[in-house]
Amino acid sequence: MPGECQRRDTIDLTVSLIVIFYLLAMLGVGYYASTRIKNNADFMVAGRHMGPMFVAGSLAATQIGGGSSLGVTEMAYGDWGLGAAWYVLAMAVTFFVLAFVGPKLRSAMVKTVPEYFRRRYGEAPGTVTTVIMILPLIGLTAVQIIASAVALSVMTGMAYGTSVIAVAVIITLYSIMGGLWAVALTDVVQMFLIVIGMALCIPFALSRAGGWSEVTASVPASQFQFTSGISWPVIIGLIIMYTASFAVGQESVARYYAARDDRAAFRGSMVASLVNLIFAFIPAVLGIITLSLINRNLIDGGAIMRHGARYALPTLAIETMPPVIVGFLFAGIIAATMSSADSNLLGAGSIFGNDLYKIYLRKNATEREILKVTRISMLVIAAISTAVALMETGAIIILLMFAFTLRAGGTIIPYIVGHYWRKASAAGALASIIVGSGTVILVENDFLSFFGLDAIYPGILSSLAAFLVFTTLFPNSSESTDLADETVITD
Repeated sequence: MPGECQRRDTIDLTVSLIVIFYLLAMLGVGYYASTRIKNNADFMVAGRHMGPMFVAGSLAATQIGGGSSLGVTEMAYGDWGLGAAWYVLAMAVTFFVLAFVGPKLRSAMVKTVPEYFRRRYGEAPGTVTTVIMILPLIGLTAVQIIASAVALSVMTGMAYGTSVIAVAVIITLYSIMGGLWAVALTDVVQMFLIVIGMALCIPFALSRAGGWSEVTASVPASQFQFTSGISWPVIIGLIIMYTASFAVGQESVARYYAARDDRAAFRGSMVASLVNLIFAFIPAVLGIITLSLINRNLIDGGAIMRHGARYALPTLAIETMPPVIVGFLFAGIIAATMSSADSNLLGAGSIFGNDLYKIYLRKNATEREILKVTRISMLVIAAISTAVALMETGAIIILLMFAFTLRAGGTIIPYIVGHYWRKASAAGALASIIVGSGTVILVENDFLSFFGLDAIYPGILSSLAAFLVFTTLFPNSSESTDLADETVITD
C-alpha cells in the first residue's frame, strides 16, 4: 500500500540519519578522550579517576549487548516468556556480589588481570593467565563485531559486509584514540540510548495492543510465569557463569581498577546492579507484547515468520512507533553491541602491551612505548576480528559461553582468594589455572562428563581442589598478599 510504503521509507531515512549521527558522535567522543591521555595508566584505566556513575554506566553497558536486548525480546516472544528477564537479572545479582569484591580488586593498583597474577604469584602463573585471558578477548571482539554488524545491517538495510567494515572502523578508531576514557564515555551514552530507547517503546506498543489487559488476555498464562521456559538450575548457572567471568574478565574488572577510590568501585557496582535490575524487564515485556499483537494480527509478523524470532523487536518498533523513536531504539541496539566490542578490543590490547610486550619482548620499554604498542596491537586485533566477522562465522552465543567459561574456570579461585588468603601460593595458582581450564576444555568437548552440568561447575570445583592441595603442599613463604614491585620507565 502507498501509505505503508511511504511510512517505511520515512522510517528507513530517519533510522539511517540517526545511526550515522550516532556513529560520527562516537568518533567525536574518541577524539575528545584522546586529549586526556597523558600516559599508559590514562589509556588502560582512565587514570584511576572514574566516579561511581562512570563506573556504573561503563559496567552496565559493557555487559548489556545484543543478547540482552534483541535476545531477551526474542526469548520472551518464544518459550521463556517473562522468565527471559533472568538473562539480565543474573547480571544484576553478579554486580551486587562484585560490589563487595570490587574495592579489593581496585586496591591492588594493577592495570590488568595477568599483571596481578604475575606480581602476586610469579612469572609462570602470569604467563599462563596472559594466554588464557587474551585469546577469549580476541574471539569476543570478533563475535561482538558480528553482532553489531548484523544489527546495523538489519536496521538500516546496509549490506552485511559494509556494516562489518563500518562498525569495525568506528570502534577501532575511538578506542585507539581515547582508550578506557573513550570507552567509558561512549558506554555512558550507549547505556542511555539502549535503556531510554527501549523504555520509550513500551507505551507505543501497549497503545497498539489496547492496554495490558488485552495483552494478558491474548497470550498463554505460562508467558507470565517468572520461571517459564527457564529452570532454577539454568538461572543459578547463569549467575555462577557471570560472576566467575566478570570477576576475572579484563573488560569488566578494568572498571574497578579505574575507580577513583574504593567507595566509587562499590557504589558503581551497586548502581550497575540496579540498572540491570530495571532494564531486565523492558525487553521481556516487549517480547510478550509482540506475541500478543501477532496473535491478534494487529501487526505484520511476516519478517518474524521469514527470519525467526530475533526480528521480534525490530518488527514491533517499525509497526508501532514513530520514526524518531525507531531511530533512537535502533541506534541504542547497535550501541549496546558496540559497547561490548570496544571493551573486548581494549582489554586484548591492554594485555598485549602490558603483559606480553613489556614483560617478554622489551623489558626496558618506556610507558610511552607501551602505549604506542598497545594501540598498534589493538589495530591488529581489530583487523583479525574484522576478517573473522566477514567470514560470517556463526554460533555467537556458543562462542560467548565457551570464552566466558574457559577463562573463568581456572582463574577465578586464585584471583579472588589471592586478595584475601596470605598463604595462597604460586604452585597453587598455577595448578588451579591448568587443572580448571583443562577441565573446561575436556567437558566442553565431551571428553568428560560431570552429571550433565555445564563445564563451569567442574572447572571451578577442580580448580579449587587443585588450588587448596598445592597451596597446602607448597604454601606462600612470605605469608603476605602484597604484590611484587615492577620497574616502570616513564620516559
